[in-house]
Amino acid sequence: MHIRFTKMEGAGNDFIVLDETKGLLGLTPAHYRRLADRHFGIGADQLLSVRAAPRGDVDFEYVIHNADGGEVEHCGNGARAFVRYVREHGLTDKRRIRVKIQRGVIELAEGDDGRVSVDMGAPVFDLAQIPFDAAGLAPIPAPRADGPWRLWPLDLKRSRFPAAASLDHSVMVNVAVLSMGNPHAVMLVDNVDTAPVLTHGPLIENHMRFPKRVNAGFLQIVDRSHVRLRVYERGAGETLACGTGACAAVVAGIRLGLLDAHVDVQTRGGQLTIDWAGSERDQVRLGGPTATVFEGSIELPDELPADA
Repeated sequence: MHIRFTKMEGAGNDFIVLDETKGLLGLTPAHYRRLADRHFGIGADQLLSVRAAPRGDVDFEYVIHNADGGEVEHCGNGARAFVRYVREHGLTDKRRIRVKIQRGVIELAEGDDGRVSVDMGAPVFDLAQIPFDAAGLAPIPAPRADGPWRLWPLDLKRSRFPAAASLDHSVMVNVAVLSMGNPHAVMLVDNVDTAPVLTHGPLIENHMRFPKRVNAGFLQIVDRSHVRLRVYERGAGETLACGTGACAAVVAGIRLGLLDAHVDVQTRGGQLTIDWAGSERDQVRLGGPTATVFEGSIELPDELPADA
């Protein structure tokens, strides 16, 4: 099959965008993996499908697949790229659009300066909805936390990731857990440059306490309005930036009493801006740059083995 695509990025988080507004391409998880492969395909952290509006109160549908071929609930930086794509390709002339995602509707807007912001919805703290299995765990009090919010201890030896079997003793980390439409575990670190992202990241991602796996964030507080962040993304590994991860990290920092309502997040790929007023009902706002890198086409086999 012959597929046209657009390569985009937001703070270094890179995407393949596919136009399915006139019909689905019929891609399988194996196709998505091949497209995302940086050696045998195009290469990307996520693949974004632009689809026609399934109902009258939205402008488009937005479907996201990770580099491992699995469909996921949300991608904040991808949503910012989505706005730029539909406007650049003449699919809409609106500056503010409503888009259906797997778990609801989000609102996206492009400013006069070209920066794109996304209303990411309210964070979710209910453990069953994240989902996070806290059975038998004793939460750890956080001295400055907002209300009853707590950190949760994880024994990394209980990860489903194969490397956990080689640990000769328990390795304990404390994480804040929440959902931004997808699950996140946020760990406070002194310095993201030396944080064990590549070793602890996959162990947290695949921990038994997260039945749908989790995005693992490593958060360094610089001051009350500036942080540094690295994220090991579920199904993608460490990426240069993660929009939902930035939102989750800032929400966690605010609820732990460490951050103010407006925070600049420095990732390895660039700076994102997060705003959250602090109530469970308040929407989180994500802002930052996004750009088209190149466009092209690729030939794919009509069928690929499921394990390709």
